[in-house]
Amino acid sequence: MNWLSRFVSGSRPPLPEPVEARVTAWHQAPAPDLAHPHFETRYVVVNTEATGLSLEKDKLLAVSAIAIEGGVLSSRNALYLPLDEDPAEALSQVLAFAGRSPWVVFNASFNRKLLERAFDGRFGFEPEPVWMDLQWLLPVLFPEHHGDLVRLGDWMEAFEIETFQRHHALGDGLAIAQLLMAALGRAHVTGAVTARNLVEMERSRRLARRSV
Repeated sequence: MNWLSRFVSGSRPPLPEPVEARVTAWHQAPAPDLAHPHFETRYVVVNTEATGLSLEKDKLLAVSAIAIEGGVLSSRNALYLPLDEDPAEALSQVLAFAGRSPWVVFNASFNRKLLERAFDGRFGFEPEPVWMDLQWLLPVLFPEHHGDLVRLGDWMEAFEIETFQRHHALGDGLAIAQLLMAALGRAHVTGAVTARNLVEMERSRRLARRSV
């Protein structure tokens, strides 16, 4: 059963045609080639803004998406999308902008789950792009700063990164994007030159943490 069949079989309101077109296009897009070097790969930082930090109680307020293409970070290549009572438009724009590029988050246990819940609630599916979590990758790449999982603010302090507003989807998203730029540079130097290398690096770190 495809996403549209699951959507129609549920009790969700009908989707506007532009929204349905974006979601269908995302499902039909080919999977990314993770073997390209970083400067040939489009990475998209996806970040959320919520009423609080509880997945059980709090509500998604906004989503940001920031692309890094050709190794370049530009604030013009970004989206900030507040969610209204019907989040379909904003969520479909996230899909259209991020596409099948690797989706980079900080703290997937919160941001990814919050996004997946929103997509499932409105569209009846959870997107399955290639997810990368900088909270796990940064300690591997920069153990001289932090060797374990720490907060975003700790990494911002380590790299002297400032942003226009903390705890704002786009404000923190821009900080995460700067950290991703640093991570890509360090990864290239250490021989992890592709997105696949970073995915494997994160998986190995998680497995090692589980075995302790």
